[in-house]
Amino acid sequence: MSTEPLSSILDVRKAAVRDAEIRGVLKPLDLKRFRPLLGGDDGSISVDMAFSRDEERRYLVHVTIEATIVVTCQRCLEAMPERLSCENTLAILWTDEESAHLPRHLDPLVVRDLSCNLWELVEDELILALPQFSYHDTAACNMKVAAYSEPVPQQDTGEGKPNPFDVLGQLKPGNTPKE
Repeated sequence: MSTEPLSSILDVRKAAVRDAEIRGVLKPLDLKRFRPLLGGDDGSISVDMAFSRDEERRYLVHVTIEATIVVTCQRCLEAMPERLSCENTLAILWTDEESAHLPRHLDPLVVRDLSCNLWELVEDELILALPQFSYHDTAACNMKVAAYSEPVPQQDTGEGKPNPFDVLGQLKPGNTPKE
């Protein structure tokens, strides 16, 4: 993958006609909707886009994304690294209505203007690829959670204290009170 920044705007239909390939990198800070879902601003996102046309003359873009990001562990609420990988093929459309006629293996990418914001496309794919919940390994997380919890109070063995239910035994006929 490239180390050059991913361009933000592109005429995707022209790119598909030319069978263009675009590679680039982004930082989580570049993606305004994706950033609040993260546990930190560190990380990198590598993007590879291959534009083409299929046998039915549809404009297509094949998107491959590899990302190393920081998320929040839902068990201990501390930051942890997460690796995301996603791949998808999108059909470039002009209207929402056209998406009803797409085959199941294609997802719609509705582009109403001449150009498309590639960063938003990457952002959408990453949001869909992000797991709902992220956790550290159980052993590492339990140690961190134990640091936040209070020590367990010592249990009394009950020796030397009278049993409060002994009074009920006195109410049964034929039982004599214990002295």
